[in-house]
Amino acid sequence: MSRYAAMFERLATEGAFGAFVMLGDGGLEGSAALLERVVQAGADMVEVGIPFSDPIADGAVIQAAAKRALDACVRVADCLKLIERFRVSHPQVPVGILTYANVVMAPGRATFFREARSAGADSLLVADLPAIEAEPWAEEMRQAEIEPVLIAAENTPPRTLEKIARLAGGYTYCVSRTGITGTHAAPSFNGELLKRLQEAGAPPPVFGFGISTPMHVRAALAAGAAGVISGSAIVSAAAERRDVAALVHSLKSATRNDSAPH
Repeated sequence: MSRYAAMFERLATEGAFGAFVMLGDGGLEGSAALLERVVQAGADMVEVGIPFSDPIADGAVIQAAAKRALDACVRVADCLKLIERFRVSHPQVPVGILTYANVVMAPGRATFFREARSAGADSLLVADLPAIEAEPWAEEMRQAEIEPVLIAAENTPPRTLEKIARLAGGYTYCVSRTGITGTHAAPSFNGELLKRLQEAGAPPPVFGFGISTPMHVRAALAAGAAGVISGSAIVSAAAERRDVAALVHSLKSATRNDSAPH
C-alpha cells in the first residue's frame, strides 16, 4: 500500500491536511526545521516546492519564496537531500514534489524521477504540464514508482477529467479557483467537480489554492474533498516569523471539526 493510500485509510473519518513548503526558502536548515514543525503541528502529508525562476501557477507569496531560495543558490540536488533527510525522520509521511517541467527536463525525466524516488518522494506534480501531454510522463513516473499528481478544475472538460482519472496517482489536486495560488481571493469548493472525478475513478480529491482558514478547510471537506493543502498561508507565516505551528494546528483541527470557527 502506498503512503497516500495508507494515509487516506487512516483518516477515513476526517480529512487529510497537507502543508506546502518551498525548499530552500529560509536556507536549507530553515527548510528542514520548517518541515519538522509542520508535521509536529499535525500535517498529515507535505508538498514541497523545488524553486523555479518562472513559477507561472504560483502567486506573489510563493514566487517570492522561490526567488529567495534561488538567490541563496539552492539547487535541485539540495532539495533532494532535504527530502532524503526528512524521510529518515518520517518514514510514513507522504511527500509530494511540486515543480515545473523545465526543472524535470534539465537532467532528463527518467533521471529526475529516479533521483526523486531515491530521495524518498512519493509523488510529483508538474504544475505547467497539461493533461493532454501527461501520458508519457505519468507512465515514466510509475515505472520509477512515483505517483503522478494531476490538476483538475471546475472548468476542466469531461473528457480531460476522464484522462486525469486514468493517469493520476496518490491524489487528485483540485484547484479551488481559476488563476494562481495565494490568499488574495476567496476559494470556492465545487462538489460537482468532485462527483465527476469520483464517477471517473480518480484518486482522492484534495483542494488547494487559497486554503488559509479553518472555515476554508471545513467548506472543502463538506463539499466532499478527502483533504486540503495550504501553501501561501504557511509560506507567508514562515517568512514573517509568525507562529507556523499554531496555523497548521488550527487548519488540521478543522479536518476533525474540533476548532473554533474563524
